[in-house]
Amino acid sequence: MSDTKHNGWTNYATWRVNLEFFDDGAGEYYQDAQTCRDYVESVIEEQAQGIALDYALAFLSDVNWHEIAKHHEEETETEALETLLFKLKKEA
Repeated sequence: MSDTKHNGWTNYATWRVNLEFFDDGAGEYYQDAQTCRDYVESVIEEQAQGIALDYALAFLSDVNWHEIAKHHEEETETEALETLLFKLKKEA
């Protein structure tokens, strides 16, 4: 069995979708897998048509949406904890 991981993500599709759609901090608003998927599909459906749309949607079938959602949930929790610690240090 070959290793299909890409930059620490399940696969290339998962890494690329996260990079293109959520890497700018937008992931904090899409913390469940279905919401992430719906968001990306809606953007693609607005911008693509014909065979390009078909290929783009087929590409999305390889995305591990749960991994993206979990990543951003953990990232949001870490940022909240860091903010709290900063405030506590500032008050001390």
